[in-house]
Amino acid sequence: MKFNTLLPKELAPYYNEELKKYQIEYTANNLKAAWNHLERAHIIGQKFPISHTYVHWKMLRFGFKIKSKKEILGQIPRLIFGGVKSFVGKIPTGNLGGANVPPLKSFPIEEEIKNIFHKAGVSYN
Repeated sequence: MKFNTLLPKELAPYYNEELKKYQIEYTANNLKAAWNHLERAHIIGQKFPISHTYVHWKMLRFGFKIKSKKEILGQIPRLIFGGVKSFVGKIPTGNLGGANVPPLKSFPIEEEIKNIFHKAGVSYN
């Protein structure tokens, strides 16, 4: 399954793979693993408005699945403003995207994901 993300073609396969893994784990009701793949997809796609917004849409739906008011209410502004922040280049690098982290705080990016950006020839800063 491919997702239209408007990511650079070299980065899109990694983003799509995280979303595919998310769906597999979500379907198997392995919710912690599923969420981890959404976080990884968020980091990979957050510089690109459509992919960034799409992950927040998936996170909002996940919040409904787990019946988390905190996640639902936390995702609504992220869904509305995340893509805009990407568009103007003002994203918090490495932010995991969930309501459990401050929306404007940057975090270190794990080496495996840094390597993905390097292989794709895309800056993560």
